[in-house]
Amino acid sequence: MSMRPTNVLFISSDQHSRRVMGCSGNPVVQTPNLDALAARGTRFTNGYCPTPICVPSRASLATGRYPHTIGSWDNATPYIGTEAPSWGHRLTEQGHMVTTIGKLHYRKVDDPSGFPDQRLPMHVLEGVGDLYGILRGEMPTRAVSRQHVVEARAGESEYTRYDRAIAREAVHWLHEEAGDPTKPWALFVSFVNPHPPLVVPQQYLDRYPADAMPLPVQWAPEDWPRHPVLDLRRRQQALDESVGEAATRRAIATYYGMVTFLDEQIGLVLQALDEAGLRDSTRIVYTTDHGEQLGEHGLWWKNSMYEGAAGVPMIVAGPEIPAGKVVRTNVSHVDAFPAIVEAVGAELQPEDADLPGESLFRLAQQNDRPRAVFGEYHTVLSPSGVFMLRDDRFKYVYYVGYAPQLFDLQEDPDETRDLGEDSAYTDVRAACERALRRICDPEEVDRRAKADQRRRIDAAGGVEAIIAGGVKVPYTPAPAEFDPAPVEARERRVASSE
Repeated sequence: MSMRPTNVLFISSDQHSRRVMGCSGNPVVQTPNLDALAARGTRFTNGYCPTPICVPSRASLATGRYPHTIGSWDNATPYIGTEAPSWGHRLTEQGHMVTTIGKLHYRKVDDPSGFPDQRLPMHVLEGVGDLYGILRGEMPTRAVSRQHVVEARAGESEYTRYDRAIAREAVHWLHEEAGDPTKPWALFVSFVNPHPPLVVPQQYLDRYPADAMPLPVQWAPEDWPRHPVLDLRRRQQALDESVGEAATRRAIATYYGMVTFLDEQIGLVLQALDEAGLRDSTRIVYTTDHGEQLGEHGLWWKNSMYEGAAGVPMIVAGPEIPAGKVVRTNVSHVDAFPAIVEAVGAELQPEDADLPGESLFRLAQQNDRPRAVFGEYHTVLSPSGVFMLRDDRFKYVYYVGYAPQLFDLQEDPDETRDLGEDSAYTDVRAACERALRRICDPEEVDRRAKADQRRRIDAAGGVEAIIAGGVKVPYTPAPAEFDPAPVEARERRVASSE
């Protein structure tokens, strides 16, 4: 059954836990606009990113391919456009207007990414990205990771200013430029909240008294899961000692405030779509690039295969999308490419035949069914490759050179009981590993990733030279016009904190 061609409004955020939305059952956070979008559309409970780190996740979202198939391993391998076609290529070559507003995190504007009309774009720093992170197991302690938690506060940041500008530009585009094109268009609106720094205007923080914030699962040191890779990660982030209950609650309150701020910006965009009379001719997608651990299992930020980091919100709405539906079928960012191409009435090309995804819009129309999703991780805070296979019931996490993890998400949705070395689950682990190896050879992929990273480390002067250079900024800066502090001042600020 063919779908009626429509416009596509794709809204993305950065580092939004799918558990921090009212529509996903969170009783504390206030997300009225996302809740309303889910109510008139379909929400997937089991959405996943292909890798829980910004740059390769966004490359995967653009191309519909897993990171290891396009060589996007880390935050220093930004998408150029030559690795594999993007959905932007498919639309523009068939005459559809494609505009992006906000964060892309590719290499640079004039690369052949398939997105020729980029408004207010954010790309990796200096077209290179984070070389420090590709040191992986050799990376010294990165104290700024702990500081982001303990210094959560009220205030304005370059990211809140930037997100307001993104919303304004999107509203303007929908009112003034969407018009009545000869072919359906695609608009990609990409916000940066709730990515750290954990700073949000007071009016949003006031909604979340810190002492009323729920504590995360396994937040206390005595409950932390112990795995060599996770222990290394905590040491390298200076988070191997707890930040304490008060700081944990304050950081969560700030993050919740940032999500509410984000929700308001999304609301402005959705309101403009309605005011422009485009609701009935536009399908909508909302997701994020990866999740946020938020103190769960004694972990913060992304970089793991736990649900908080690997899971992402996924909501679709619009013509022919069931309203008020909740789908439990596993879905992934790789399902966006075929969805967008089909939705506007464009066609996939022969070289797209091996894309691993299915259309999100089609999956929203179907009944729940068993479906496995795949994830991988090859960068900062991990000494070797990490691979995930999530089937209908179990999540299997394969660490090259280390013991695996296994979780029964049906009986243990909070992932508090690791079955990775439980003899009663030997057959389950073997079946999961066979399914994983049908997608890739973990050891071969790990070798390829490390060889590419070693080549880039050597080109930069070696490990010592990269360490001496330090972390230029603790997060990718917004375009200069949204941050009054010069880059040099931010570099000094970070250097003094390391």
